[in-house]
Amino acid sequence: MSLPIRPRIDGLEPYPHGGIDHLELERLGIPPESVIDFSVNSNPFGPLLAVTQALAEVSIDRYPDSEATELRRALAAKLGVDTASILVGSGSIELLRLVALTYLGKGDLVIIPQPTFGEYEVACRLVGARLLKPWTEREADFRMKTSDLVKLIKTNLPRAIFLGNPNNPTGQYLSREEVADIVEAAAESLVVIDEAYINFVNDAWSSLGLIKRGNVVLLRSMTKDYALSGLRLGYVIAQKSIISDLRRVQPPWSVNVVAQKAGLLAIKEDGYLENCRAKLREARSFLVTELVSLGLSPLPSQANFFLVEVGNAKQFRQTLLERRILVRDCASFGLPEYIRLAVRTLPECQQLITAIKESGVLDRCRLKC
Repeated sequence: MSLPIRPRIDGLEPYPHGGIDHLELERLGIPPESVIDFSVNSNPFGPLLAVTQALAEVSIDRYPDSEATELRRALAAKLGVDTASILVGSGSIELLRLVALTYLGKGDLVIIPQPTFGEYEVACRLVGARLLKPWTEREADFRMKTSDLVKLIKTNLPRAIFLGNPNNPTGQYLSREEVADIVEAAAESLVVIDEAYINFVNDAWSSLGLIKRGNVVLLRSMTKDYALSGLRLGYVIAQKSIISDLRRVQPPWSVNVVAQKAGLLAIKEDGYLENCRAKLREARSFLVTELVSLGLSPLPSQANFFLVEVGNAKQFRQTLLERRILVRDCASFGLPEYIRLAVRTLPECQQLITAIKESGVLDRCRLKC
C-alpha cells in the first residue's frame, strides 16, 4: 500500500546544492579527495588548528546542551547583544525551516527576490505558503532595485520577505540605506535577512540594530567563514520574543556537542578571519584578471564568490569535473548559462585557469549555448 502524502509535499523536489556528489564521482572513477571544489562558498583555508585538536577531547557519550548556552554567551559578548537574542542551530537550513514553521502557514504570501538561495522557497512550500518571486535584471548584474521591491511590498502586504545579503549566487550586497527602506516598507511583515556570507564582505555594515524593530530575523552561518561545513552550525539574531518562539519549535539537542565546541573555539580567534580575507582578496584578484583575459566577464560581487556567464554551464561543469575541478552549475538558480565560482587558494585558482585553457571548454560551451 502506498501512503498518500500531503498535497503541498507532492511535487516538491530537493533543492540542488554545490559540493561533491559522491555517487557521481564513483561513476566517474574519481576519488573525492582529489577534487578541487569551487562549487561551495566556504573558507578554503580550513578550520583553525586549535579547533581540530580540541575536538579529539570532546566527550560524545553525553547529550549536548540543548540551548548551546556557552556558545550563545560567547556570541552575545562578541556581537554586543543579549544572550536571549541568539538561537544556535544546526546550520542555516534548519534555522530557515524553524522560521517558516513558526511564523508561516497555508496561504501566507512570501516575497523572495530572484535569483537566490533555493532553500528559502523550500522552507515556505513545506508550510503551504504562497510565493511571489520578482526577478532582478541581468543588465543590472542581478542587483535588486530597492524601490521596486518597496513598491511590491506595499502593494501586496506579504506575511514575510526573505533576503540574502550578500545574496547567493549573485554576491550582491545591499547598503544600510537600502535595507532600511525595505524594512520600513515591511513594518507589518517578517523580514528574514540571511547573512551567511557577511564575514567575507569588506567593510560590511552592522545590521544588529535592525532587530529592535521587532520584525527582523538575522541568519548567520559559522560553517562558511570558519570552515566547519561538516559540523553544521549557524545562529539567529532577533528580538527575545522571536528567539523564544523559535526555541519552542526547535528539536531538542539540535546542535551536537562537537559543533558547539568548535564554534566556541573558532570565535575566540580574532585574527583568523582577517588573515583568510587577505589571502582571498589576492586569489580573487588573480582569478578575475585571468578570467577576463580568457574573454569571460565575472559579474560584480561583494562576497567570496561570483557569477560567470559561460554559455552551457552544465557542459562546462562536466568538462572540468573530468579534470577533477568542480564548479557550480547555476541552472537550479534559473541561470543555465552561468557558473558560480567560489574563490579558493591562489594555487588552486591557478589550477582552475590552467584547466580551462587546456580543456578547450570555452569553445565547446559557447557552441552549445
